[in-house]
Amino acid sequence: MSDTHRRTRRMGRRTALAVAIALPLLTTAQASATRRADRPLDVMTFNLRFASTTEPNSWAVRRPVMRELLRGEAPDVIATQEGLYQQLLDIESDLGPHYDWIGTGREGGSRDESTAIFYDTRRLAPVEHDTFWLSDTPRVIGSNTWGAQLPRIATWVRFRDLRGGGREFYVLNTHLDHASQYARARAASLIGERIAELDRSLPVLVTGDFNAVAHMNPVYDILLGAGLADSWDTAARRGKLYATFHGYQPLTPDGDRIDWILATTGVTVHRASINTFARDGQFPSDHLPVQASLTLG
Repeated sequence: MSDTHRRTRRMGRRTALAVAIALPLLTTAQASATRRADRPLDVMTFNLRFASTTEPNSWAVRRPVMRELLRGEAPDVIATQEGLYQQLLDIESDLGPHYDWIGTGREGGSRDESTAIFYDTRRLAPVEHDTFWLSDTPRVIGSNTWGAQLPRIATWVRFRDLRGGGREFYVLNTHLDHASQYARARAASLIGERIAELDRSLPVLVTGDFNAVAHMNPVYDILLGAGLADSWDTAARRGKLYATFHGYQPLTPDGDRIDWILATTGVTVHRASINTFARDGQFPSDHLPVQASLTLG
């Protein structure tokens, strides 16, 4: 693990304890785990929109709506983009005591945006994790060599499924640059290379805001060429399609999907959906969360 781990808020005492007690939990709760082992894994990817104070969509206004959405859905994994440190603490508090998170800022600290991954500790225990920079020097904190407007990162976590017989899998979460297509394509290639370095016997989920339209951008082709499939396309059932970025404007049916959940071969996707939840006209973010219910295989 790199030095960035020391800058990661989570994976400290609480997470280490979660890993340490994972196997005892599988033993002492064996009957309960067996009953629920077949329950699909619920995954969400969500660009949170950073905690701006600008009205009418400030974080103070959006937070109660976000709280209602996340509590109502209660995914096992919530892969987030753009979250600021205090915003992530707010979400952790709003989710309640059964959630934890792993992530670090794209400048290597806690003052800037992250690609944090939340998880339900009743089901999942982190085994290892890392963050790397989307550049020619991925181990250099804050590096940006491809002309992206901002440094960009990817965070991955290897999880053990406490309710799935101890099955392990990876979640890799990212947020590609919004301005440079070249940077997006190079980042996608690097992510593909990093996936190839993981334990290939385990399933991999890749989540994020890719700032590229599915089926219409080389970024999509590069990632599918790395052995991934689009959960939206492979789902047995799916909800109505909307553009996943709406900018607090009226929703666009059959619009562009720039937020994706991808998975390696062998993952069965039961349902994919784009969540349009709002309260009294207020959306929790300028993106819509994308969700998938799946079995790891």
